[in-house]
Amino acid sequence: MPKLRVGVLYDGWDDGAENAAEDKPPRRKRRRVKEDHEEIHAALKKLGHDPFYHVLDGTPSTLHVLAEQRADLYFNLTESYAGDDTKEMNVAAYLELLGRRFTGTGSHGLYLAQDKALAKKIFAFHGIRTPYFMTGFRGRLDWAHDIHFPVIVKPALEDGSIGIRFSAVVGSLKELMERIDEVHAQFDAPVLIEEYIDGREIYVGVLGNRNPEALEIVELDLSQLPEGTPRIAGTEVKWEEGTAIYRKSQPFFPDDLSEDTERILKETACAAYQALKLRDYGRIDIRLDAEGSAHVIEVNPNPWLLTTAEFAKAAKKTGRQHCQLIGEIVELAMSRYGA
Repeated sequence: MPKLRVGVLYDGWDDGAENAAEDKPPRRKRRRVKEDHEEIHAALKKLGHDPFYHVLDGTPSTLHVLAEQRADLYFNLTESYAGDDTKEMNVAAYLELLGRRFTGTGSHGLYLAQDKALAKKIFAFHGIRTPYFMTGFRGRLDWAHDIHFPVIVKPALEDGSIGIRFSAVVGSLKELMERIDEVHAQFDAPVLIEEYIDGREIYVGVLGNRNPEALEIVELDLSQLPEGTPRIAGTEVKWEEGTAIYRKSQPFFPDDLSEDTERILKETACAAYQALKLRDYGRIDIRLDAEGSAHVIEVNPNPWLLTTAEFAKAAKKTGRQHCQLIGEIVELAMSRYGA
């Protein structure tokens, strides 16, 4: 591939200014860690490209500069705009309006993946197993299967375990109503109520476009959670670094899955990836129940590409070093644009 001028695009904002402007917790993901874009910048340079950084800090000026810049490709690492992760799709749409080439899923796929209820309806159409669910907002029921307790209650438009703690799993009508009220108060958005699948937490990375490839299967170890705690990857597990729960809940490569189970997991992941129109790379979160059935919980476009993150580790298990993985994503993106 010829030398490309690649903009490493990521989001950042002033935490203090944002918190001063809001009296409630902002709807956002944790800020993308510094090493993420630095590792990718270094890999692009090693591959012989000409990378540069561009940060969207939530001010119009950084959007204006982006409109005036010229690059062969943007490596899109944005997960929000001004700290609001529901605006992730808007950044991709802005790049599309400008006619810019960029890596990863487009605005359409980002929208489908972010709206969990819509995604689950699409899964049902394609015959992809996903937990039964209902949605509602402030007393209005928008959609409902005949679901049974226990259920997990989460914001319908968030990801990255935002708004999901161990208390999100409830077993009675009283607990359900209290939990719905909490989510409404914090996010002022619809809730997704889905049946809790007691099983193993599986992550399957997918790479490619026309014929996507499922990478090695990763499992999140939830076996060390305190007794009586639901086995979910809540905020306590994903983000509360330094705690015993965080330290003990680490990803690993399971070696006890049968060939048939591995096949089901990988086929399910690729089907979900294509159903929601993901591009280049993505990660599918699946619950594997005791009967060996795979239930898609969530689809994650543009997952973290840190060398220590699940996706890069799974790619390495297939023989791809980090630099090679970044190069392959660049090639996949450029080929979509016919370049």
